[in-house]
Amino acid sequence: MEANMDLFEKIINKIENNVDYVDIRAGKGNNTSIIMKDDKIQEINTGLATGARIRVLNNGAWGFAYTNDFSKLEEISKKAIKISNSLTGNIKLAETEVIEDKVKTDRKIPVSEVSVEEKKELMNEVNKASTIDKVVSTSISYSDNESENLFISSEGSKIITETSRVGLWLNTVASNGELIQFSHGSLGGVKGFEVLKDADLEKFGRKIGEKANDLLEATPAPSGRFPIIADNNLTGVFIHEAVGHAVEADLILQDDSILKDKMNEKIGSDIVNIIDDASNKEGFGYYPYDVEGVKTAKNQIVKNGELVSVLSSRETAEKLGRKSSGNARSSISDQPIVRMSNTYLEPGDMSFEELLEDVKDGIYLKGSRGGQVDTGKGIFQFNAAEAYKIENGELQDHYRDVSLSGNILETLKGVDAIGSDFKLSVGFCGKGGQTAPVGDGGPHTKILNAMVGGSS
Repeated sequence: MEANMDLFEKIINKIENNVDYVDIRAGKGNNTSIIMKDDKIQEINTGLATGARIRVLNNGAWGFAYTNDFSKLEEISKKAIKISNSLTGNIKLAETEVIEDKVKTDRKIPVSEVSVEEKKELMNEVNKASTIDKVVSTSISYSDNESENLFISSEGSKIITETSRVGLWLNTVASNGELIQFSHGSLGGVKGFEVLKDADLEKFGRKIGEKANDLLEATPAPSGRFPIIADNNLTGVFIHEAVGHAVEADLILQDDSILKDKMNEKIGSDIVNIIDDASNKEGFGYYPYDVEGVKTAKNQIVKNGELVSVLSSRETAEKLGRKSSGNARSSISDQPIVRMSNTYLEPGDMSFEELLEDVKDGIYLKGSRGGQVDTGKGIFQFNAAEAYKIENGELQDHYRDVSLSGNILETLKGVDAIGSDFKLSVGFCGKGGQTAPVGDGGPHTKILNAMVGGSS
């Protein structure tokens, strides 16, 4: 991308005196995706992508244009100016640091140097390990991406980032002829192919196959209010869905968040500390700069139960009288919107056994099968992958078909104890028709008086 820097600077210099602000994002990359159903490859997609977009702010309105041909950048800049000149608005940008930087994410084995055959062999190993006992079907998705991206603005920022990301997702289905049960797992990171090559793939696949089998022997969960312990995965899903989306500044400005006007108010118990950290290299949502050139950092959203920050872009931050948190994200061809990165509950100091010991009659909820949240009304419902009865501090009956639901604020205030362990998941988040890689997680978490639903 450095070879094209003169071209991008020329475009910026040519139009910056005629508009309030202009920036250019451009990138090129290669990617591979493979889908395996049972033991057969269903789809292989590999490709190279190049693109550039120009964004012009004038008269308080955006003009936006995209091309996959760098030679047409001047042409699309005229389109962007024409669009912005045809509109009027009240958009202003929060001030941000002018940065010149070049960043390359850590990687030992470039995915572009690994053959498709080796990637397929890895998937076969996972499939073989997971197809055990009553597992009747598996599906495995593999994806990788290497890209080089450039950001340049009329304010003077010039940033080049080289990124590598790889992930693998496994779903297993087990059946005993009467019941069907599912299990899911994922591996990945913002690194090279070593993320998967160094993993114990046999153990990974076998564990997920065993989980689906075990659930065939589980019984339907009870319904009612219980003290619960949520595992790392379910804790992360709750933090991401119920809290993370509710602190996205665009939803707050649209009056679609229960946390609107709650800044510096208590929204959880004293031990609740929630973070969004795009700068965490171990998280699948890692990025060093957002798509507006804002440097990322650890952002504490909730401190000792008090709402102290939100997630924002430069535009939404200005409307809220804040600095951008560096959460503007999008592909090059899309308009930036406010997104989470690596969002989690900070760990405490209790072991899992200590969390269990004073629970006389409760439920231990593990894993996630998705769910839904209404950030405006502040209510949620998630399906756990499985659960166990807790009786006098001991794990007893194994449950299936179990859900967790409730009010976001009541649930946060019900957080009673937090484990010392910590895990981040590997996943993607959809919003506004766009998809972004994210990490979410935390420790095991005890919540009092939680609403559990079952099919019994």
